[in-house]
Amino acid sequence: MTKKLWGGRFTGKTDPLMEAFNASIDFDRRMWAADIEGSQAYARALQRAGLLTAAECEAIVAGLEQVAQEWAHGQFTLQAEDEDIHTANERRLTELIGATAGKLHTGRSRNDQVATDVRIWLRGEIAHLRSHLNQLIGVAVERAAEEIDLLMPGYTHLQPAQPVRWSHWLLSHVWAWQRDAQRLDELTARVNIMPLGSGALAGNPFPIDRSALADDLGFEGITYNSMDGVSDRDFIIEFLFWATLSMVHLSRFAEDLIIYSSREFGYVTLADAYSTGSSLMPQKKNPDALELLRGKSGRLAGHLTGLVMTLKGLPSTYNKDLQEDKEPLFDAVASMSGALQIACGVLSTLRTNPAAMRAALTPEMLATDLAEYLVRKGVPFREAHHIAGAAVQMAEVQGVALSDLELSDLQKLHRAFDEDVSAVWSFDLSVERRDVEGGTSRRSVLAQLAHLRAWLVGRTE
Repeated sequence: MTKKLWGGRFTGKTDPLMEAFNASIDFDRRMWAADIEGSQAYARALQRAGLLTAAECEAIVAGLEQVAQEWAHGQFTLQAEDEDIHTANERRLTELIGATAGKLHTGRSRNDQVATDVRIWLRGEIAHLRSHLNQLIGVAVERAAEEIDLLMPGYTHLQPAQPVRWSHWLLSHVWAWQRDAQRLDELTARVNIMPLGSGALAGNPFPIDRSALADDLGFEGITYNSMDGVSDRDFIIEFLFWATLSMVHLSRFAEDLIIYSSREFGYVTLADAYSTGSSLMPQKKNPDALELLRGKSGRLAGHLTGLVMTLKGLPSTYNKDLQEDKEPLFDAVASMSGALQIACGVLSTLRTNPAAMRAALTPEMLATDLAEYLVRKGVPFREAHHIAGAAVQMAEVQGVALSDLELSDLQKLHRAFDEDVSAVWSFDLSVERRDVEGGTSRRSVLAQLAHLRAWLVGRTE
């Protein structure tokens, strides 16, 4: 039977249930490449420190490369005693090169090894997520540019409020995604710090050059306190917060499209590729992709809260509770990867229905424009707002649209009304009046697009 890495002082057998309860190989096996990369670099560090000969280092590095090939080609065979990815790889390395493999763990603990592996793995996954997020933002920006002249109702409290450009609505979500991208870049710097060389908690007893080791592994720096190095999971909490907030943004985007794609609204039609039918009602076309985006936001929030609760009462330094960091992290990465790609697919394939958007615009949505007309005539806004409200009530009493009130009716409310009030009832002019930076006018939306395009170019250079 293969010896456990920690088994020297134990003589009794471990309860099989405890074996299964303790094992993490079923989920941490996905870090096989990170574990091998870290071990190869550590072997080179041991050689630089005079703890391995050149031949021994070469044998370990080559043996680990063979282990990597077995994993890559689905040929690696796990054994019952492989409780985690570190044990599995070292066990297989020993089978391949013999006793020399036992020198690899010199001065190293699984505590600093796993902390390093997770950072290497997450660093690579963040690069993929960054690419998916860039693609989603890029698709949204180009779609907003192509459909810049589509008008639709804007809503507050889910009640029709004012006319806006469809592009302005779409870019309102893009700016949230851009903040997500910025936060992802910022947390990457804190992920990319190396704890290897911290040992179990007190530091490595051998002259390992940690800075050279960090350079070898592509880390931007090292942890400066070994106790903190093995126990720090802030970077995982920070990533889970990023994933939670990003998924909340995707959820709100999904909710808008769920509403807009309903028969009552009909502003957009979702592609069949991202919809499903009903097992009972043949006419149904359900926005399941969007509903899953909405649903997974709660799942990721649960991961974040759960791990925060796990960490809040832990004593220094490493505790087995920290094994509970990986499943929520792995699931969050997988969920975000899928969600970003699904959101991009939904957005790139949906069809807008300009006629339905335009038909949903009603004169009552221009009541604010009516008040603003009076402001331009010198009437104080509070008074103008009250007069516009009275005009709305007058139209309701007469049973006509606000725009169908006679000039004489409006002049009963205030003498400032004149023939030019007719220009108020243009939805196109209404959106063009919102011409400040950040507004919904064509010029303002084009300015948003220019900013976002320049930002995207900067991320790909």
